Amino acid sequence: MTSFSEIVFYSLTFLSVYVQVFFLITFFENRKKIVVRNGPIELKDYPKVTVIVPSWNEEKTIDKTVQSLLSLNYPKDKLKIFLIDDGSTDKTWEAIQKFSEFSNVKIFHKENGGKHTALNLGLEHIETDFVGCLDADSVADKESLIRIMSYFEKDSSIMAVAPSIVAVNSKNMIQHAQEIEYEMSVYIKKMLGLVGGIHVTPGPLTIFRKKVFDDLGPYRHAHNTEDMEIAYRMQKNHYKIEQCNDAYVYTGTPPTVIKLYKQRLRWIYGFINNTIDYRNILFRKKYGNFSVFTVPSGVLSVFAASYLFGKMIYNLGNFLLSKFIEYKTIGFNFNFNSDFLDPFFINTQSLSFISMLLFVMIIFSIILGKKMIDGKWKFSFNIIYFLVIFSVIGPFWLLKAVYNTLLSRKPAWR
Repeated sequence: MTSFSEIVFYSLTFLSVYVQVFFLITFFENRKKIVVRNGPIELKDYPKVTVIVPSWNEEKTIDKTVQSLLSLNYPKDKLKIFLIDDGSTDKTWEAIQKFSEFSNVKIFHKENGGKHTALNLGLEHIETDFVGCLDADSVADKESLIRIMSYFEKDSSIMAVAPSIVAVNSKNMIQHAQEIEYEMSVYIKKMLGLVGGIHVTPGPLTIFRKKVFDDLGPYRHAHNTEDMEIAYRMQKNHYKIEQCNDAYVYTGTPPTVIKLYKQRLRWIYGFINNTIDYRNILFRKKYGNFSVFTVPSGVLSVFAASYLFGKMIYNLGNFLLSKFIEYKTIGFNFNFNSDFLDPFFINTQSLSFISMLLFVMIIFSIILGKKMIDGKWKFSFNIIYFLVIFSVIGPFWLLKAVYNTLLSRKPAWR
């Protein structure tokens, strides 16, 4: 008789495979629409765009960020740049002031209130029809903005376009693992864009029509994930979000396990709590794939990872306990059973087969994401780093995010 534990396990694994198959089918159905443009392009018209750069204690990175905006392949008289110091305690304000000499740059200084308040200060001074944000630790590719704007030109119903975020300057295994994750995310977000299911408009250079904020209001605190909440709000109001896979923004990644843990804890906590805030739209067809696929699959991922991790710890505990009892009873006995080497004994319904299938699909996602960035792919040991590090560490920030939610404990920004 099948136990409840087995029913839960096979249900979760089936749904996990279903999500990966859904992405795969979406890719094959739309592969001709996914293009990677090489070199500069031209638009029929160049709308005016304002890019807001909120910053807090970013003296080491903000210069490169602003220089990348000044170097964009976009008419300078059509591009406005707002640099906002959100009450930094280092020399960020001094670093910002030197850009005041540029005619298309405007600088602001305010008391610390959080990223959403800095963005909203910028929105109060917007005079252009398009507005975006660039985090002060990121660098925009020269062709990124014009490629994003080409989406608005071809489809007037699009209200926001997100770029592809690429991790750079990796120096250790933790960062190399994140490179692979970001590459896979390019593929996943493009698939979500194709089915209208994007759930986050990331800080690095997502561009909006100003109408979004005129109609729906400014950014909110949103559990320190304002870029996620505005996407939820847009989806609730049927505002179309796209993803431009060949508009690249380069960003650094946390260099240590602790910093990575804190970042992902904030992200997952934000996802869980924004989902709770917008729970009334879940599984309602009128909100499209965002409601019936994107958010439920995210919730599934949190639950599945937490359950499987708990099951693994439980089984490991039972194994160690049995070995301890065996040792106390008959002493040390190393018995090597070679049956597992015989393919005949492999159960195709077992965890090993299903896990292998999922890993193959994940690797395929990584390959497609890499090809969307570089146009080619070759094997990298970074994949091994990714699979090992995120499999071991990931469940901890998931479980902690759930724990914090249950106890209403807000994680720190950094």
